[in-house]
Amino acid sequence: MTRLIVAAGGGGDAVAAAMLDAALYGDEGDHAVILTYAWDRLLIDPVPGPRGVDDFTGLEVITPAVWKVPAKARPIAPAGSTLPRLAAELPHTFTLIDPRQGAEGVTRQVEELVTRLRPTTIDLLDVGGDVLARGNEPTLKSPLADSLTLAACGQVNAPIRLLVAGPGLDGELPHEDLRGILGPIVHTFAAKDAEPISSVLEWHPSEATGMLAATARGVRGTCEVRDAGLPISLTDESPAVHMVDLDEALSRNELARAIMATTTLDEVERLSREVCGFSEIDYERNKATWLKDQPAEEFDPGTVLSQLERFENEARSRGVTHTTFRRLAEALGLPGSQREALRSLLLETAPEQYAAPLWDLTATETPSP
Repeated sequence: MTRLIVAAGGGGDAVAAAMLDAALYGDEGDHAVILTYAWDRLLIDPVPGPRGVDDFTGLEVITPAVWKVPAKARPIAPAGSTLPRLAAELPHTFTLIDPRQGAEGVTRQVEELVTRLRPTTIDLLDVGGDVLARGNEPTLKSPLADSLTLAACGQVNAPIRLLVAGPGLDGELPHEDLRGILGPIVHTFAAKDAEPISSVLEWHPSEATGMLAATARGVRGTCEVRDAGLPISLTDESPAVHMVDLDEALSRNELARAIMATTTLDEVERLSREVCGFSEIDYERNKATWLKDQPAEEFDPGTVLSQLERFENEARSRGVTHTTFRRLAEALGLPGSQREALRSLLLETAPEQYAAPLWDLTATETPSP
């Protein structure tokens, strides 16, 4: 029995797809085929935008338009990707969404996989819900990938179920704004569901999927994410997976409708600028240029711990209970290359604050008299 899951935004959505597959079908033999972007942002990949087939060595042909990313695959320097390591650590088959031929190209990739695999189920999975954005929301930051997969799946002649996990966890659209379109709950993740991906979340930088797993384990509060310190509410509703009508999502998502006939990624970007007022790849280009000019400073544990104490006190005063390691690195002015050094230092010095895979700011609070 074969299942296909399209990870709408790539990155952490692919990890969430593995968690969903294990939760729903863990005892039913084969694992799902996951179709996903190689788009890990500047923390992992210093090259702006998503990677295509030509950015890797060691890929394996599945169909004329679809390539498998096995554990032996490697991104061609200076590019980076988490997909080969995911393939090494998880039992699923990861296949590459190559967006360079626009929505028509992604549609063809999905159609070829469906023809080849004849899957019993096809799910389009998004963590957070920005796939449901109209395009003009002031909090919207990264609509391109999700809109592109939605546009493609909307043109595939096969039944595709759209699923939104952890509404609001990506910090793009508030959960309250999504309630009217979210359908029935398909599953609510519990602690046991997070176990199959627990080792991955020890190193994978996804904040949204990290918070999804943390809430499945019972973590509640307010988590700060990203360089801007966006506060995300972790509630009893956060671990839920909702079904959403795909046609209704398309009717909401103006960018997805606008790009349905695109044949290049440049076209998709141009239309994103027109519809949403920006392209997230432009943001990555600008940030990559800025990062190049930043001096590389030595990682000094004493300085880091001193800065951390100040940050934690200020964050608690804002009502923050948790943070991601990415947020900590950004707040302390550390480059992405030092994120793992930061994480190792903190787990060694204050392991009681680790609410996997988040950092708990309340664990060392002094109780009020």
